[in-house]
Amino acid sequence: MNFVDLFSGAGGLSEGFIKAGFNPIAHIEVDNHACSTLETRLTYHKLKKENKLDHYYDYLTGKVSREKFINDYSDKSLSNSVLNIGIGGSNNKTIFNKVDQLAGNKEIDLVVGGPPCQAYSLVGRARDEKGMKDDPRNYLYKEYAKFLKNYRPKVFVFENVLGLISAQNGLYFKNMRAYFKRVGYNLDFSIQHSEDFGVLQKRKRIILIGWRKDLDFSYPKFAKVDHDFKVKDLLSDLKSLKPGEKNPISKYSSDSTSYLEQFEIRNGVDFITQHIARPHNQRDLSIYEIAIKKWQNKERLKYPDLPEKLKTHKNQKSFLDRFKVVDAEGLSHTMVAHIAKDGHHYIYPDTKQVRSLSVREAARIQSFPDDFYFEGGRSAAFKQIGNAVPPLMANKIADSIKSLFNG
Repeated sequence: MNFVDLFSGAGGLSEGFIKAGFNPIAHIEVDNHACSTLETRLTYHKLKKENKLDHYYDYLTGKVSREKFINDYSDKSLSNSVLNIGIGGSNNKTIFNKVDQLAGNKEIDLVVGGPPCQAYSLVGRARDEKGMKDDPRNYLYKEYAKFLKNYRPKVFVFENVLGLISAQNGLYFKNMRAYFKRVGYNLDFSIQHSEDFGVLQKRKRIILIGWRKDLDFSYPKFAKVDHDFKVKDLLSDLKSLKPGEKNPISKYSSDSTSYLEQFEIRNGVDFITQHIARPHNQRDLSIYEIAIKKWQNKERLKYPDLPEKLKTHKNQKSFLDRFKVVDAEGLSHTMVAHIAKDGHHYIYPDTKQVRSLSVREAARIQSFPDDFYFEGGRSAAFKQIGNAVPPLMANKIADSIKSLFNG
């Protein structure tokens, strides 16, 4: 089964579908760092098939440069399959031409992807004085639909934030579904919780799936993963870090956990990459310590509760939970791209390590395996992680679709 991934980001959705046996024809993504990450990961999958992962590990550990790694172990068709271009307008003709060349005689069976969610998210609407009414991203679903009309895939998977349902009192979502039906697809949707797929994070998402009207198909049923794992099962084997400490390559500090083994997060390598903590000023560290101690008593820090000497602005009525500790004894709150700007909303849950999450810790919360490498530096990596679909969730969706096709 061949698929095209639209608005790919770092490839969380794609990672789950590749693991389920689907074949990527093309990834289309406007962010150049995310495109580099996609190229690196596709080269990983190629080397894995060839039983040559030692070359990938040489790259991760810095024994070879990225240029040499891509030149020696990627290939032209693989590199060309990552299209660093924005979807829409005159770009679409270019994209279609390139995808046609990449597909050759192969049929595009599946289109997956979720357009940028800022226009639909509750936070995005709250921060914009017009409630994002004029944001052109509201209508990216029409660009998505152009790929359906052009390639007539059997099925498409459209993932987005819960706010899509309520945006403009439901008008956008109603129009979107009607539009997809007009271009020839039956469809249905459900609200899914990422923890039901084994992801240790509270994350609600709309999974809208459409299928061509000539097909005998139906919305898949997703088997719930029953577990009682906690965030501490994700983090306990990682080396302690100080703020600003960089461990681009480090060893695990303890044995693996049942969670890391069962869900293949710690997946074969004997080292960890990108366990990097951002630096913090003394004021932020003081606030973090207060937040951690409060959370140890199951109390969340609210901004007005801070000592006056630690406050820097007068707004004490909105975004009061801007400093938030990750729950080690339960599930993390939703990981979002804002983590690229500061770590205030993702404080490490231990007074012995007063800091925000490292890149690798954030990646694990999003269920990325430890051998997944994010290109572009710390901030770029955080942004890609926050925007991603958790690969574990994507894989279960892919498996369910595959089962329906096989049936």
